[in-house]
Amino acid sequence: KSSVQSLGEEQIQNPYTELLVLKGHHDIVRFLVKIDDYRFASAGDDGIVFLWNAQTGEKLFELHGHTHKITAITAFPSSDACKEKNYLILTASADRTVIVWECNSGKQVQKVSCFHSTVKCLTVLQRLDVWLSGGSDLCVWNRKLDLLCKTSHLTDADISALVELPKNCVAAAVGKELIIFRLVVSTEGSEGWDVLELKRLVDHQDNILSLVSVNDLTLVTGSHVGELIVWDALDWTNQVCECTSWDPALHIVTQQEIKLSQNQREVSIQHLTSDEECVFAAVGKGIYVYNLQMKRLIACQRTAHDSTVLHIAKLPSRQLISCSEDGSVRIWELREKQQLPAEPVPTGFLTMWGFGRANKQASQTAKKMQESTSSYSLELIGDLIGHSSAVQMFLYFDELGLVTCSADHLIILWKDGERESRLRSLALFQKLEQNNDL
Repeated sequence: KSSVQSLGEEQIQNPYTELLVLKGHHDIVRFLVKIDDYRFASAGDDGIVFLWNAQTGEKLFELHGHTHKITAITAFPSSDACKEKNYLILTASADRTVIVWECNSGKQVQKVSCFHSTVKCLTVLQRLDVWLSGGSDLCVWNRKLDLLCKTSHLTDADISALVELPKNCVAAAVGKELIIFRLVVSTEGSEGWDVLELKRLVDHQDNILSLVSVNDLTLVTGSHVGELIVWDALDWTNQVCECTSWDPALHIVTQQEIKLSQNQREVSIQHLTSDEECVFAAVGKGIYVYNLQMKRLIACQRTAHDSTVLHIAKLPSRQLISCSEDGSVRIWELREKQQLPAEPVPTGFLTMWGFGRANKQASQTAKKMQESTSSYSLELIGDLIGHSSAVQMFLYFDELGLVTCSADHLIILWKDGERESRLRSLALFQKLEQNNDL
């Protein structure tokens, strides 16, 4: 078992040397959502929503309206036709309500209380100017909070995640199934909106925990037992199936053997993110980078943290950020390295096989390709220590910094120390100039 990397106090490549602690919540803070370039909202198990200024850390509004914990939150930008940029926030709660808030005033616009179960996810389809709520049903709403259409009860499981697809379609994770729906959009002379179930994809052997839309052509899902499936987003066919064997010394053949021989928590795909080239997966305690064109794993850190990785993000540079149940936030850099044929880097943690049987030829081909091509490494360049409990997620605000939320009830705004120092010096000189003291 490999140990977790560590960094000393000298972290030259880590810019986040200042932090602001934002207090207000009195229970686990699970959600952060970006409103615009300088504002964000936080929510969690105390049922309260806070709006913050990401530059100053100022608390803008405290929103009360829910009686139970928040289960989903999303921002609803104003439509392009609207001259004034008035953002809305949608929050769902275990009290079986959804509330719409106005960001500029902090006022409650409306509360929807007609749900039969807790809404687990919220998604905005900005092009159609509607939003979707997912629970035991899939509901479609307009900006005025009119229910446009809904599905009947789907299965015993609830919708846990939603993602937009091309051609007015959406993909919903419902237990082990990925269900594709199409919205029939109301036009002049038509009878109204409708939502049609088109297809049920049942390739996963266990519950789908994460899904991400890479682009208009590709969708990726990850399951509780470490299956990563790449789908065609237009015809919803299964393009690549990857089952995860996190120990290269083990040659596990069937899906049942994975369940028996490994702790599911160790291979569970908790979160997925992507750019046009790669999918970045938070798997157990590790981080894995899967190249979509090469159809292979190109880099990994099997023990990136001491505990389960809950959230990852790719920065505009060749850097990744990850946070974990162990309370840490870490910065990684994806560096290219040339593999030596004699000593190939053991990257076969995502070996290709069909469900229930090993594809030995594919494994050998993949191994030869790994030995002859360049690969990458994930190098730890920063360790942000500030939270005392599990870090649930984070938001990246470019030069304004990084925001993290945690089970310790705190939100931390991490700042670039050098930039903040320059800004303070500039402000001081401007003040002295105004007072004619220069």
